[in-house]
Amino acid sequence: MKKLMTLTTLAALAMPAMASAQDGYTFALVPKAMNNPFFDLARDGCYAAQEELDDVTCEYIGPGEHTEMEQIQIVQDLISRGVDGIAVSPSNAPAMAKALQQAVEAGIPVMTWDADLLAEDADIRATFVGTKNYDIGVNLANITQERHPDGGTICLQTGGAAAANHNERLKGIRDTLAGEDMGEAPGTPLDGQGGWTEISGCPLITDDDGNKAVQGMTDILAANPDLTAFVSTGAFTQWFDNAYRQAAEPYKAEMDSGEMSIIVADTLPMQMEQLADGLSNGQVGQRPYEMGYRSMFILKDLVEGNEVEDPIYTGLDVCTNDNAESCLGGDS
Repeated sequence: MKKLMTLTTLAALAMPAMASAQDGYTFALVPKAMNNPFFDLARDGCYAAQEELDDVTCEYIGPGEHTEMEQIQIVQDLISRGVDGIAVSPSNAPAMAKALQQAVEAGIPVMTWDADLLAEDADIRATFVGTKNYDIGVNLANITQERHPDGGTICLQTGGAAAANHNERLKGIRDTLAGEDMGEAPGTPLDGQGGWTEISGCPLITDDDGNKAVQGMTDILAANPDLTAFVSTGAFTQWFDNAYRQAAEPYKAEMDSGEMSIIVADTLPMQMEQLADGLSNGQVGQRPYEMGYRSMFILKDLVEGNEVEDPIYTGLDVCTNDNAESCLGGDS
């Protein structure tokens, strides 16, 4: 259910923040990792908003690689410095909630983007902007079902084990394939429900590491030649184009015939080229540029005492081999 939040609901944030208005605002956009091309697009959106807002500086800062504790330390440093607002994509939702509570107590408005806090901690942040992550899983599963209506064996690949966004995507996949509620996120592994069974060794945890992701896929496909579907909740599997192509190419004939499928979240440029070349069978894309862009406007609204909606969803693009040339930028 949506709700409206104002700055006054967040422990009297208005006075400390408004004091800095005469000098302009510095808002931090904190990704999970800065070596991630998905977050590069959010950075670009953040900088575009900075150009439009004369009194706003976008500070894009995060761990060089996906490191949960380093991200928390960066947020704590931002609090100590007294930035005017923080937008963060939490790697570890429970731990980040504690850090963001410190920001609220310091009078700094906070929001999440891309990944959210757990439901029990949602009141700490003013709003979430990004994807309805459960729906990513639903759409990944829908593509899988369309290609394999009789079910089969499946390996799921995900990001960090404590990342709330990826766990919601896993639940969306499992609920949809099973045709029933598989419990709290990330859901119970499939064991025949809806005709689907998750193989031993999955889900694969990647920690948002592209090398680890493509190696995990390579090993699973080699060890399970009769696998029906490999489904990944994040783009990490496909970041390194040459490595991914080498891993997927041996299975292209099965992918073309419909015997096997590789279906992955996100629609980054290299991913769309892989889809067009028949080296994936589906992509469910988010809109990271819009997340970074809108975060700056949302924080400005918050710091100036205006209402913001919660949550704010940025939509999805659902792409297959059949619509790869026309699927991006829709209003879904």
